[in-house]
Amino acid sequence: MSKTEQGRCRTGIAGLDDILRGGLPRNRLYLVQGEPGTGKTTLALQYLLEGARQGEKGLYITFSETEEELNTVAASHGWDLKDISLFELSSLEERLQPESQNTVFHPSEVEMNQTTALLLAEVERVKPTRVVFDSVSEMRMLAETPLKYRRQMLSLKQFFSGRNCTVMVLDDRTAAPSDLQVQSIVHGVINLQKMHPEFGDERRRLNIVKVRGIKFTGGHHDYTIRTGGIEVFPRMISAQHFTEFNKERISSGIPRIDALLGGGLDAGTSTLFLGPAGTGKSTLSILYAVAAAQRGEYAMIFAFEESIHTLLARTAALGMDLKKYLAEGLLEVRKIDPAELSPGEFADSVRSSVLAKKPRVIVIDSLNGYLQAMPQEQFLILQLHELLAFLGNQGVATILVLAQQGLPGAAMIAPMDVTYLADTVVIIRFFEAAGAVKKAVSVMKKRGGSHETTIREFAIGKNGITVGEPLSEFQGVLTGIPSFHGKQQKILEKENGSRGRAKRSKS
Repeated sequence: MSKTEQGRCRTGIAGLDDILRGGLPRNRLYLVQGEPGTGKTTLALQYLLEGARQGEKGLYITFSETEEELNTVAASHGWDLKDISLFELSSLEERLQPESQNTVFHPSEVEMNQTTALLLAEVERVKPTRVVFDSVSEMRMLAETPLKYRRQMLSLKQFFSGRNCTVMVLDDRTAAPSDLQVQSIVHGVINLQKMHPEFGDERRRLNIVKVRGIKFTGGHHDYTIRTGGIEVFPRMISAQHFTEFNKERISSGIPRIDALLGGGLDAGTSTLFLGPAGTGKSTLSILYAVAAAQRGEYAMIFAFEESIHTLLARTAALGMDLKKYLAEGLLEVRKIDPAELSPGEFADSVRSSVLAKKPRVIVIDSLNGYLQAMPQEQFLILQLHELLAFLGNQGVATILVLAQQGLPGAAMIAPMDVTYLADTVVIIRFFEAAGAVKKAVSVMKKRGGSHETTIREFAIGKNGITVGEPLSEFQGVLTGIPSFHGKQQKILEKENGSRGRAKRSKS
């Protein structure tokens, strides 16, 4: 164990310890603040239980919850508090001098002194290494005035100084928002927040307001409370993760698609498949994941809209046997519910999977669903930038799917502009020809390499994906309503020929 680790007090929450670069500096006083329901009690219990696992004595002093309530909270997470000393408010009532005319709930100076003396006596008796005060709101009420409250908190800080004890005080923020009395005294402040979107599960996030003397990861970090405790998802910083990788081409398995892209996708780059619903963007993206699995490389698909059952059935009808590669462990498909999953949790899920399993190809289908997880577009772009940069540093070929809105001939609108983030942009459009709705595919840009500038016909059938010759006799294909500059008879013969082959194959 390094000197840094020896001087740190781990919280028992891996993500929080990661943000703190190893944990809280020992033998200091810390404030954990947040509105009711943000998980302060859960965090405090995890902190004491982590100490118990390391052989450290823990003391939980509760003003607001009974011992029974704390045990109920612990039981809901599968915890046993037998190794933690609990000191509750009812004990204080019994220990107060009977001749005193004041009660614990009356905010008088006499009672404040008696209460503090009894609490500190309990600390002297147990001699803990970790202490939790829940909560300072009650002490603030007992102190009556801000001056007395500040003096009391300074006295508390001085009492623990030199006692080899790391103290965590909880605050439910019932005081005025401008009350910074405790924040200015304590060594560090952890702020917990709970947000309520108009639809879907509530979201929680935390930030480290301050910790004196150490570097920590600033900004907001998503977290969730599950059975087993709090799980924190540190904000992704792509510069912290880089791996050497082979900068080779990733093939789709279809020569004409690879030719469009100048030989295939480059490892460590991102590709955006853009177009209206029904053009085959998802199918084309999955083609790359299947091709990687066929080569024995690991691939992952994160599906926001389509269910896994529908995805397997649809791809099987196109000749892509995803079940085979799922069974062989070469492919993984995860269904993502944007109403239940925060963007930070999704990014952390991708990061942990990449670091553990080293996938060659990752498909995110689609960004429209990702947008629903974070309606604030400006923050989505920043987080997506970090995610793509991280995947690029790991040598992953990332494929993003984005559906546009609109009809052929009308202006196509995307819910966000991420074309500048992607290294390669592939557009698939509908167009009208000879009384039929067709599809066309083209590559609009590719950083760091050449690509075809042609527009080719794109079709999906029972035999999978086919890419035709360049549509050299059409003008305005990308508008949706092109003009034909070849011989009309030629295109009609082509249509009749394809229909005749279809009839003969059925017979």
